[in-house]
Amino acid sequence: MASTYYTEDHEWIRVDGGVATVGITDYAQEQLGDLVFVELPEIGRTLAKGDTAVVVESVKAASDVYAPVDGEIVEVNSALSSNPALVNSAATGDGWLWKMKLADAGQLSGLLDEAGYKALVG
Repeated sequence: MASTYYTEDHEWIRVDGGVATVGITDYAQEQLGDLVFVELPEIGRTLAKGDTAVVVESVKAASDVYAPVDGEIVEVNSALSSNPALVNSAATGDGWLWKMKLADAGQLSGLLDEAGYKALVG
C-alpha cells in the first residue's frame, strides 16, 4: 500500500515500492490560483532533496516545486503540458507532477505525515 508524506514547502509524495509520485498540495494550488503553465523536468534527471524540479506558473506568480527527497525522475505528467489546470482541479490525483525512483528511502522519515501537515497549514 502507498504511503503519503508532505513537506513544509507544500509538496506531497506518495511512495509505492521504490517509486514516489510527487505533486503540490491542495493548499498550495489554492494559494497559487489558476495555473497557466507547468514546466516539467526531464526524464532521467537526478535530483537532490531541495532541488527545484518543476516551475508552475499561475495568473498570480511563478513558483518552484522542490524535490522532497533524492532520486531520479522516471516519469512526468505530460497531460499538464496541454492542461495545467489539472493541478487546480485534482492536485493530489490526476494533477501529479512527476514520478521518481527513490535514492534513499530513509529520507522519508524527515517528512511530515498528514496530521503534521494539517497542523502546519492549520
